[in-house]
Amino acid sequence: MANQLSSLVTAELAGPADPRAAAMAGALAARYPSAARAVLFYGSCLREANLDGLMLDFYLIVSDYRAAYGKSWLARANRLIPPNVFPFEHQGLIAKYAVLSEADFARLNGRQADNVSVWARFAQPSRLLWAADDLARRRTITAVAQAAPTLLSLARPMAQDAQDVLALWKTGFGLTYDAELRAEKTGRSLSIVDADPDRYRRFGQAALADGLPPSPPDAPLVWRRLQRRGKRLSVLRLAKASFTYAGGIDYLAWKINRHAGTKIAIRPWQRRWPLIGALTLLPRLFRKGAIR
Repeated sequence: MANQLSSLVTAELAGPADPRAAAMAGALAARYPSAARAVLFYGSCLREANLDGLMLDFYLIVSDYRAAYGKSWLARANRLIPPNVFPFEHQGLIAKYAVLSEADFARLNGRQADNVSVWARFAQPSRLLWAADDLARRRTITAVAQAAPTLLSLARPMAQDAQDVLALWKTGFGLTYDAELRAEKTGRSLSIVDADPDRYRRFGQAALADGLPPSPPDAPLVWRRLQRRGKRLSVLRLAKASFTYAGGIDYLAWKINRHAGTKIAIRPWQRRWPLIGALTLLPRLFRKGAIR
């Protein structure tokens, strides 16, 4: 793991967080006593002073899926289409958490990942709110420290000004937003960097100083593959969540309404058959531009 970036990642992961979020992370780990290795808090709620009424985002890192679920079909689902996503409530707060094994978390933060879902998120700020032991903490830091170099190395051949580190970040985030079904408004990928340019400048310069992984010579083709696969995976995860996530279709509507300014209302039959209901929403949302 590279030294300059590693130091920045270590300090950021240990940074302050709302005590209620920290308590929620501990309670979440306690649900998986034989498997939990780390709990990360990420997303827009990191910047919020009042968490009431918001949906917090966590990643639960486990030793392996069998230890987390036993022989349940959930272990196979998590292995085949990672991550599994579940709702969680604690002391009046609500959250969703994604489950990944330590091995998958390390792989999906690096250049070997076949989709952008994990490294695009952990190139952004996050907090390590709970770790089982020092080894789990070190492994988590090592995995997260891969995310920024992965994004920047893939963005560099696509950027108009590859010497401008903030332009690299904006190019990378813009491309990742085209590689998933996103409910955020146009320009959201740029506002990520604009919200804290000093942070992205420091992290980008550290990653460049440490040395990025080699950029692919066929970067446009790589991004087209990531975008095609990312959209397919988004649909598959949506379908899987209809079985693993109680009230998942209501959460989907809430998230899209919040980020895209729409007023989607879920009908009773869509709650009764959430998989069909969620999939029937997609064409309408694409037409209205609510997701892209």
